[in-house]
Amino acid sequence: MSAFAVNFSFAFYILSLLSCGAGYLFKKRFPQWIGFALMFWVFIVQTIYLGWRWTQGKYAPMSNMYESLVLFVWLVSLLYFLFFAKIRTQERRFPLLGLGFWVSLLSLILLGFASLNDRSIQSLMPALQSNWLLFHVTATMVGYASFAVSFLGAGVYLVCFRKRPEEEKALAFEGLLERSVILGFLFLTIGILLGSVWANTAWGSYWSWDPKETWSLITWFFYAVALHLRKTRNWRNEKFAWLAAAGFAFVLFTYFGVNYLVTGLHSYA
Repeated sequence: MSAFAVNFSFAFYILSLLSCGAGYLFKKRFPQWIGFALMFWVFIVQTIYLGWRWTQGKYAPMSNMYESLVLFVWLVSLLYFLFFAKIRTQERRFPLLGLGFWVSLLSLILLGFASLNDRSIQSLMPALQSNWLLFHVTATMVGYASFAVSFLGAGVYLVCFRKRPEEEKALAFEGLLERSVILGFLFLTIGILLGSVWANTAWGSYWSWDPKETWSLITWFFYAVALHLRKTRNWRNEKFAWLAAAGFAFVLFTYFGVNYLVTGLHSYA
C-alpha cells in the first residue's frame, strides 16, 4: 500500500504540474482544471493511505517524520481545496485556480523528502502512547499547513500583483493571505497550549524551553506581530505578503531544522 500511494502521488503531482503549467503558458483554464482534478485524486488516495496506516499501526499516523510529512501534504491540499471553494470575486468564481501549480510543486518536494525516510509501520514508543499525540500534532500541523498555503499565496501575490493591488484577483489573494495566516496562528496557538498540557503530564512541567518549544514560540510571536501590524498599522498588500513569506522560514526551521540540527525532549528518532 505504501509503495502504491507514494508512486501514485508522485505520478499525479507531476502530471498536475505539467497540466497547470501548460494552462498558464497558453492562458487556458481547462488544463488548470485538469491539474486540479489530478490533485484531488491524489488527495483521495492519500486519505485512504493515512486511514490504512492508522488501522495497521493502531495509532494516528503522525509519530515520525515520514508520517508527519504525508500528513503535512494532505493538510496543505485540504486547506487549498477549502480556500479554493470559499474565496470568490465578482468577476472570477475560482480566482485561486492558478495556485494549484505551486501547491503541487510544494507537495512533490515534501513527498520527495518523505520518501527518504523509513516508511515501515512500527510500534509506538512509550513517550508517544497518549491521546495527546493526536490532538497536539494535528493542531500544530494544521497551523503549519495553513502557513504553507499563505507562503505560496504570498509568492504569487508578490510576483503577479504587488504593483496592481486593486485588481480583483489580487484582492482574492490578499484575502487568502489574511485567512490562512489567521487560521495558522489560531491552530498553532492551540497546538502550543495542548503541547504544554501534554508536557506537564509526561515530564512534570508545562514548559521546559526545549528547542522545539522555543522555536514554536518564536514562530508564534512572529505571526502575532504580523497580524498586529496588519490590524493596527495597516500593513496590507505587499507588506503583509512579505511577512507571510518570511514567516514560513520560521515554520520550516521549527519543523525541520530543530529536528535535524539540535537535540531535545522532542527528538524521538
